Amino acid sequence: MSPTRNEGTGIRWRSLLWVVPTALLALALFALAARWLREQPDVAAFLARYPGQVARPSSGPDGLPAWLNWQHAFNAFFMILIVRTGWQVRTQTRPEAFWTRNNKGLLRLKRPPKKISLILWLHLSLDAMWVINGALFYVLIFSTGHWTRIVPTDWDAFPNALSAAIQYASLQWPSEDGWIAYNGLQLLSYFAVVFIASPLAILTGLRMSPLWPAEGTLTRVYPAELARRMHYPTMMFLVAFIVVHVLLVLTTGALNNLNHMYAARNDESWIGFSLFAVSTVITVVACVAARPLFLTPVASISGKVTSR
Repeated sequence: MSPTRNEGTGIRWRSLLWVVPTALLALALFALAARWLREQPDVAAFLARYPGQVARPSSGPDGLPAWLNWQHAFNAFFMILIVRTGWQVRTQTRPEAFWTRNNKGLLRLKRPPKKISLILWLHLSLDAMWVINGALFYVLIFSTGHWTRIVPTDWDAFPNALSAAIQYASLQWPSEDGWIAYNGLQLLSYFAVVFIASPLAILTGLRMSPLWPAEGTLTRVYPAELARRMHYPTMMFLVAFIVVHVLLVLTTGALNNLNHMYAARNDESWIGFSLFAVSTVITVVACVAARPLFLTPVASISGKVTSR
């Protein structure tokens, strides 16, 4: 006999009670091991030679402009909703509603309209807005010189990244000034997210979308199953990055970091924190509102929404 819904929920909660303390114990042991490691003479000499900070090219601008703050806020908003709806698309077995495009105007295609779940419609719509925001981000960073903040231009970035990782793991933060330049680990992480993981998420997501041609050479060379196998690990990498990123922002000088990211200020006022709190509330409200009751009026503009 299979467990009831309540029994299944109880089993999951009991499992969680074991997972949380086990994870905390593992993190504590990991931090102790990292502290022991950095006390070893060779490692201490390595940390002294490579303290973690990477010099940025002199041509790069200092500080974080307001447009970058807005880009970051929009990107965070889209990313969280994309991950949430993507997980729903992956796990949903009985969608509450479906959407079929109107084959006219900008949406006119040669193929007949295909019915998809309303959550998939939302996921694809968020993807499109995220891509537009990302394209604008690329234009702005390369036209203003801010690309130098997240693109390694010296091999010293790699040993400094390792140094910063050891320092973070030992819970003794590396000295840094994010207003001027990121440390090696931040630099390589942001480069990986912006120039590797994000384009990969777009290319694999596009292959899996209903817009991809059903036949053709490119379809045979790039099968949907291959894209599916790459898309999920890419999503998990981005989720892991977001979790670690937020954790470090809040534990390595929250007020100063949030002012850098949300208020274009290099101080410890509460302005950045306030803007972060407002954006968090907006994101939570959007996640709660992502259901047929609120999505149907918007989705009906470009297609037909049905319950089956």
